[in-house]
Amino acid sequence: MKLPLSVAIISLNEQKHIGSCLSSVSDWVQEMVVVDSGSTDKTVGIATQEGAKVYFNQWQGFGPQKRQAVLFANHDWILALDADERVSESLQNEIKLRFSTLDPKILYKIPRKSYFLGRWINHGGWYPDYQGRLFNKNYYQWDASLVHEKVVFTEDHEEVLHTTGLFKFNLEHFVFSDLKDQILTNIKYAQILAEKDFNKKPKFYLVGLLVRPFGKFIECYFIKGGFLDGLPGFLIAINAAYSMFMRWGFRWELAKSKSKQKVEKK
Repeated sequence: MKLPLSVAIISLNEQKHIGSCLSSVSDWVQEMVVVDSGSTDKTVGIATQEGAKVYFNQWQGFGPQKRQAVLFANHDWILALDADERVSESLQNEIKLRFSTLDPKILYKIPRKSYFLGRWINHGGWYPDYQGRLFNKNYYQWDASLVHEKVVFTEDHEEVLHTTGLFKFNLEHFVFSDLKDQILTNIKYAQILAEKDFNKKPKFYLVGLLVRPFGKFIECYFIKGGFLDGLPGFLIAINAAYSMFMRWGFRWELAKSKSKQKVEKK
């Protein structure tokens, strides 16, 4: 029997992953919702063939887009997935076993294990990487963040004590296709986060540019054990440091642009 559960996914040109993602849940959930933001590949066709309800929504940022996917869902219980994720058989069985006892006031977090550079990554801050993905939409919804979005209480239930529950088994995450994909993604996120940082505190600190990237490498490679993942762990730590460097670089660029505008106004 299929669970009265809606799987909510957003997509854009995910033909490589969307089929595997949907097939990992199609046999045991009653509804699959995919909100696409204009794919030009076979994503929509594959999702439709797998039995998903596909809707178009102009891209608004990760948080708003995922909120829309939840709004399209018919069931109260939501399992939110990214298109490059799959529900392992062990996690599927765990959700089935626990579903009847789930508390709608609890946000359930699931460990996520990522596959990158030919291996599962177990350290460097990448695992267990708990993600709040199973929730009741009467109490929870995605926030409005453009990147690094998270599930939060709905406005009507902010007074309820925020509690979380943990699942044991993993979501499987096929995160980047190669190093180039990771670098380009990191640059995109770094620019978005730099703008967010600058809007909160419109000032550039040279010490941030000089020290924070080095600190990020130490954190990922040594403190969080990235060295235990071999050469992939080293490359991941280097890319984390580079991403931090670009985040502060973009912030410097924004500060310089603002300073120039002030001079021109005078």
